[in-house]
Amino acid sequence: MPFPSSPPAAFQSGDSPPLPAPLEAALRPLTNLVSFSAFHQKELPEGPAPERFLKLSGSLSPFNGPWGYAQVAHLLRRTGFGLRKTELNQLLAMDRESAVQLLLQNTGPLPSPPVNNYNNPDFTDPVIPSGQVWTTAPFLLEAEPYRVESWRCWWTDLMLQQQTSVLERMTLFWHNHFATQTSVVLWGRAAYEYNQQLRANALGNFKSMTKAVTLEGMMLLYLNGHLNTQDAPDENYARELQELFTIGKDNPDHYTEEDVQAAARVLTGWRLNFTNNSAFQSVLEHDFGPKQFSAFYNNTLIPGNVDAEVELDALLEMIFNRPEVAEFICRKLYRWFVYYQIDEQTEQQIIQPLAQLFRDENYEIKPVLEALLQSEHFFEAAQTGCFIKTPVDIVIGVLRTFNVTVPASTPWDGLVMRFYLSSFMGSMSMLPGDPPNVAGWQAFRQFPQYYRIWINGDTLRNRNVFTDVLAASYLATDNDVMRIDLIEFVSQFDDPGDPVALIEEVTLQLLPQPLSATKKILLKSVLLSGLPSDYYWTSAWNAYLDNPTNPMLKEVVNNRLILLHYYLMRLPEFQLG
Repeated sequence: MPFPSSPPAAFQSGDSPPLPAPLEAALRPLTNLVSFSAFHQKELPEGPAPERFLKLSGSLSPFNGPWGYAQVAHLLRRTGFGLRKTELNQLLAMDRESAVQLLLQNTGPLPSPPVNNYNNPDFTDPVIPSGQVWTTAPFLLEAEPYRVESWRCWWTDLMLQQQTSVLERMTLFWHNHFATQTSVVLWGRAAYEYNQQLRANALGNFKSMTKAVTLEGMMLLYLNGHLNTQDAPDENYARELQELFTIGKDNPDHYTEEDVQAAARVLTGWRLNFTNNSAFQSVLEHDFGPKQFSAFYNNTLIPGNVDAEVELDALLEMIFNRPEVAEFICRKLYRWFVYYQIDEQTEQQIIQPLAQLFRDENYEIKPVLEALLQSEHFFEAAQTGCFIKTPVDIVIGVLRTFNVTVPASTPWDGLVMRFYLSSFMGSMSMLPGDPPNVAGWQAFRQFPQYYRIWINGDTLRNRNVFTDVLAASYLATDNDVMRIDLIEFVSQFDDPGDPVALIEEVTLQLLPQPLSATKKILLKSVLLSGLPSDYYWTSAWNAYLDNPTNPMLKEVVNNRLILLHYYLMRLPEFQLG
């Protein structure tokens, strides 16, 4: 079978394809609850600039302060999604260094690929039976929207089921950094294999990952690398490689337009085998002339070579010799894990030493994370809660914190339930697989708002709808119901029958900063339904424990817990992480 010389038309339009009718129908139960914009993401409107920034101190020296609940919770919230009590207890039994090493450990082999869970009464994949892996199947236009959603559900499950590890957070980080959109490249296999590439390199070598991404099918298609020829050089990837992926735009001393043009010529001739989603060289399309770069790159000259990979290696070597690469990536890691504002003190005491470490370690990612996540700067108390939760933190984090299992009585029910979760994340402006453009999500790049851009009248409403529905109601498919079991959740605490102790433990679990005494009194009033004595809750709880199968006793306890959590998850503090 000959290889196509150009990708299917679906890759060319740049427009979001319509959802298949069965998935469109699955959204209807939510449309009265949630404000949905276009399913793929758009740039959010700019919000007001912050009135003030937090002033963070502390150096990269290892943190030697107290190692207790607050520090462990802070570490887990920033490196994972949500806060599970079992993980808290696990890290509390370790010292700080061992806890960070656990989070950064090699997590083993890559996960098994997704399977066909999308066959439904209106569509049957003609080549992949239900329950079988589809990631090596040939491109099939009518199946690809389902396969993309199957892949997104697979990734959602990996985030939900993550071990005590930073891997999922880092995979999302690199997806935001090397951003692509499934709404543009509607090919499930390419999305899956690209995610696997980011996952495999998430804690590895950044330089090696940059080369791998350059030749990955998803990126070749997304930024037109597969169309780059000596007769018509396409500058798209050459520009983003420097502007968004390596050098950045932080310094006035900069590469030139001629550097972009020369880099585009280096990258000519790479093509994509659509049979197996692999890059190969087309000698006839490669520019064999010498490529001259500017003084920014020390006037480097890259000679033409019959092996285009030799030129690619020379290009990357030239780029990575610039100190800006390490600085740019360390700033992005800092904003991802710590805080968006980088003042001059932070630049000198945190970013520059991290960048030097990055260069000294030949662009190995893990040593940089190890230094940052063990530092006194990371654990400084003032940082706790200065991060506005991402939509992924809201959706995935709530399910993990409350130990919610996503049901799947049938494969299609499982896909639809996870599709709900994707839809909620999209309604909050962070759909994994579809950042707004190649620059990634604005909250990590939009000066001066940064994280604040997550919150507007529409997205805050949708955040509240999600927590309201799971706490007070449920999400349902034809055969399944998903909700938070609040009685089970509070039963994990030491003394749930004591309203004061219960509120203390629940707020510690759900909020990154202690609540004021006034708000705790208000929460207790909510739990007691306004009654004057703690006894009313204690009595109701003990009555339920004595007879847990009595529906009336269970309803009394559950309704009070619903009111408590409904109020608590609408607090502004709940939006912080």
